[in-house]
Amino acid sequence: MTGTVRRACLWDETGSSTFSTTAPDPSTTSFDPNDVDADVVIIGGGFTGLWTAHYLIELDPAARIVVIESERVGFGASGRNGGWSSAALPMSLATLAREHGREVALSFDRSMTASVDEVCAQARRLGLDRETAKGGHVQVARTRPQWDRLNEAVIEARTLGVAEDDLRVLDKRQTAALIDVTDTFGSVFTPHCAAIHPGSMVRALAGDLRTRGVRILEGLTAISIEPGRIVTDRGPMSAPVSVRATEAFTVRLHEHRRRVLPLYSLMIATEPIEKRLLDPLISPSRPTFNDGRQMIVYGQRTADDRIAFGGRGAPYHFGSRIDPAFDTNQGMVRHLTTALRAMFPALDEVAVTHHWGGPLAAHRDWRCAVTFDPRTGMASAGGYVGDGVTTSNLAGRTLADLITGRVSDLTRLPWVGHQGRRWEPEPIRWFAVNGMAKLAALADSRERRTGRRARSIERLLDLVLGH
Repeated sequence: MTGTVRRACLWDETGSSTFSTTAPDPSTTSFDPNDVDADVVIIGGGFTGLWTAHYLIELDPAARIVVIESERVGFGASGRNGGWSSAALPMSLATLAREHGREVALSFDRSMTASVDEVCAQARRLGLDRETAKGGHVQVARTRPQWDRLNEAVIEARTLGVAEDDLRVLDKRQTAALIDVTDTFGSVFTPHCAAIHPGSMVRALAGDLRTRGVRILEGLTAISIEPGRIVTDRGPMSAPVSVRATEAFTVRLHEHRRRVLPLYSLMIATEPIEKRLLDPLISPSRPTFNDGRQMIVYGQRTADDRIAFGGRGAPYHFGSRIDPAFDTNQGMVRHLTTALRAMFPALDEVAVTHHWGGPLAAHRDWRCAVTFDPRTGMASAGGYVGDGVTTSNLAGRTLADLITGRVSDLTRLPWVGHQGRRWEPEPIRWFAVNGMAKLAALADSRERRTGRRARSIERLLDLVLGH
């Protein structure tokens, strides 16, 4: 793969509407926070905050809702992710079943699969049909240990009650019909995943909310959140209800600095690829894909026939630091390009044109959560660990029900009210998180070399990740 790789997010420069700057909308910056009249103030202009505003307006059209965002809408993970609307959660179904019972776990799973359809329906409503494709998800096994793990996962899912229509094993031929990568043993397929253009969706959603009376104030930074009061860099704001929807950027709120851990996930994207070359490799139905390695990679075929491909492996930065300088990493460009080339050798001469990334949030127990305290009016959602496109939609609907006092199946889900413990102080978390990444890479290397599972590392990673 040749060509100049630009340090730019593909989703900023393509899609139904684009922007090429990180500056906030100037029309939203001239106001006095003391003059803002709101029933609900949402801190964070990503998917969680915007979906919450959307569903609150659906339930209460008269509600005065204000969204504040320190940069611009979609600046965080919502505008920089891999573009999967999947039914995956950071915690496994087996873990949920052990802790809450099989029926509760399956109810959560059904809520997530229904949420994928809800995201697709909202995409159609917002005019994003062409950029959205529910082609399912293919997890390919490219080594014998990966194949064994995938089959074990399917057996476990069957035991818990997951139907074959929701998760099924594909042989080499069936796999190649969807995604033709090298060294394939087979794959596991779920229909419950859609490829989206996250930049288009977050921008369209924000534009729609503005037309419906939601006030979105960009360039306004929350410093602290208190009952009935949000302190910003331009003065305090008052509202009976506040929603913290800040995901990885939660660490910048002093009282929550150890609530989440910011982990960086980075991406590359290719130039547009001729259909005669791309169609035999990735189905035009646009399934999302990854393989069964421990060091996660993930990809999608975009609506304009590129491959957007990302992965973990970028370092965690001491003290949970977040900095624009961390959004790109030349080592990760090489790592991701090599991984993509290994999966699709026919694309060796296709240029990689874009490289970007950003932080996602992980709670200490690797669980996402939704909370609302009616006594203080304080709500929150997050900790998606990279599975936030769909999960944030479910969170927004759940928060809307909680805030309006509506008892529903969503408000009974086990993530409601969940409170994990805080992350350990430094340097413990720096050593632990970066050590975990090295272990994952070591496991992959050992399995490729020996053809046998690195079971001791698997067990250690499962223990740390709470699986």
